[in-house]
Amino acid sequence: MSRKIDEWISAHMDELTVAICESVRIPSVKGTPEPGAPFGKEVTRAIEHSLDIGKRYGMETRNMDGYIGLIDYGEGEETLGIMCHMDVVPEGEGWKHPPYGGVIADDEIHGRGTLDDKGPAICALYALAAVKECGLPMKRKVRIMLGGDEESGWGCMKHYRENEKMPDLAFSPDAEYPLVNSEKGIAQITMKATYGSHIELKGGERANVVCDSVTAIIPQSADDIEGLAADFANKTGYGVVTNSKDGKTTITVTGVAAHASMPEMGKNAIQGTLALLNILPIPEEDKHAVCALHRCFGFDMHGESAGIDCEDASGRITVNPGIIKWDENGYTLVVDMRVPTTQSLEDISNRLCANVEDAELIDKHFQEGHFVARDSELVTKLLEVYEKHTGRPAEPLAIGGGTYARAVENAVAFGCERPGVPALIHMPNESIRLEDVKFNVRVIADAIIALACE
Repeated sequence: MSRKIDEWISAHMDELTVAICESVRIPSVKGTPEPGAPFGKEVTRAIEHSLDIGKRYGMETRNMDGYIGLIDYGEGEETLGIMCHMDVVPEGEGWKHPPYGGVIADDEIHGRGTLDDKGPAICALYALAAVKECGLPMKRKVRIMLGGDEESGWGCMKHYRENEKMPDLAFSPDAEYPLVNSEKGIAQITMKATYGSHIELKGGERANVVCDSVTAIIPQSADDIEGLAADFANKTGYGVVTNSKDGKTTITVTGVAAHASMPEMGKNAIQGTLALLNILPIPEEDKHAVCALHRCFGFDMHGESAGIDCEDASGRITVNPGIIKWDENGYTLVVDMRVPTTQSLEDISNRLCANVEDAELIDKHFQEGHFVARDSELVTKLLEVYEKHTGRPAEPLAIGGGTYARAVENAVAFGCERPGVPALIHMPNESIRLEDVKFNVRVIADAIIALACE
């Protein structure tokens, strides 16, 4: 049967590749809600694209009001969920190929969502089609879940939970191999300071992305700041561009985008802007507010200056100031933190905000950490599948990223980043190698066989 599966996958690789490219060409960033499209029409279009593939292979499909798409195959009292998402983070700047081009070059598919998470989702879809077309008997129903709001508020999963039974066991191909059985808690908080400000700042689109660009407007001429700005750029490696008009200067600070759970992969433009403004001659009230934020965040990634640095078996805390808006009434700052599982999200959030003078905590969203035992059937069988395909012993990992796995008690993340292969998730030039597409669909097919077939 293994040979039959291999032959089916090989025969359908061109079709699978085209399907990923087509999906990437749909710019499914969260948009304006519409009837039947709660996360915007492009997200719904991406979900429908995958549902159409499921229909083509004779599987049961359902669009749950635009929140989430379902593709079902097989029968059984229990359900194996494969939890994917079709929404993507904004593209940002600095792409070699068009972010929504679905371009194949250098034996890779390029574009936003190729790895997070459209590519893996479509690999899972074709893996299930391979199992179906090869006629393997099933002991569990398999349900592919195509969420539309994973990158934002998880409204898709909330809608599903309110209307359907959660899977009995599940995996999410939305992290890395060999397997992730431990995820840190996630705290996204908004802090605010209100006062009469003379500066403006705007930067960041999503809290879970390292901000790559901030625009600031200050009431000084370029002559007052150009030397300081140039020296700052040379010392720190940030891009700094200034432009003066009518006694004001617009400053653009450029960093590098990355996933908020891996801030070391990026360069945070919010932190850079605060550090630059801290040395510029800006009005005293603004200097006070800027200094308070800079003292708290500095160039830290682990909350050292704020006194919240901590670590346990699930990893070390990461702190990402992700969205900033500053106008004549003061500022709001949204911060994303990935918190070790033994720590209180509430306590960490309160301690961080208490470190910023005159700021108040006005909003918070928490997702508790997640853990599945190493000796569980789910972890054991998936590691066996991975070892079979790599010939290497494997042990589970802990990550700071948050996947749908934490929505199900008995669920883990399985793939699709491969060890040693650069993963540009939430970054410019996101891509997936064609050889990894084939690897993923073959591994996921065997995962389905191990967990859902007789």
